[in-house]
Amino acid sequence: MKKEKPDYRKRIVTIPNLLSLFRLCLIPVLIWLYCVKKEPVWTAIVLTLSGITDIADGIIARKFGMVSDLGKILDPVADKLTQFATLFCLITRFPHMLFPLVLLVVKETVAGITGLLAIKRTGEVFGADWHGKATTVSLYALMVIHLLWYWIPNSVSHLLTGACIGIMLMSFVLYAVRNIRIIKRGLLEKKTDENCAACH
Repeated sequence: MKKEKPDYRKRIVTIPNLLSLFRLCLIPVLIWLYCVKKEPVWTAIVLTLSGITDIADGIIARKFGMVSDLGKILDPVADKLTQFATLFCLITRFPHMLFPLVLLVVKETVAGITGLLAIKRTGEVFGADWHGKATTVSLYALMVIHLLWYWIPNSVSHLLTGACIGIMLMSFVLYAVRNIRIIKRGLLEKKTDENCAACH
């Protein structure tokens, strides 16, 4: 008799979730290293460690079927808070980092609100799409480069920041379109169910 695979959807304690929690614990360390100790290289090392655990928890979740509803929420929250904190730190030396930070706040606010409405309408928790991962990679690359290349020329810094903003804008639009489409589908299904109930 074939053994059934465990269902991790409703589980809280999983390896990927613990890795996401670990990333959350690294955030105050990042801020302390950059703002208090003035150690951009060590900040970059900790940020890279955070990124590696992000990749690891995704691989583990998919390979071993440990994808949980909590993980779908906790993973992006850990990512975004890490990005918020690091960009906020970088603003102290690179004021133009305010632009990706503000865009990130707007993007995540809109995506969060529409995402919650989508969950409410469908009862499903939706994970990150490819463009969300592309945004994460571009942001991490932007931040690590600015941490390690302390005297980066303004022209290069502005070019890299602009490219990152372009990817973020693309992801912003695609997430908004996806979530609005899901919300509309949920409303349509609800209306159809109500009509069917009325017919009976």
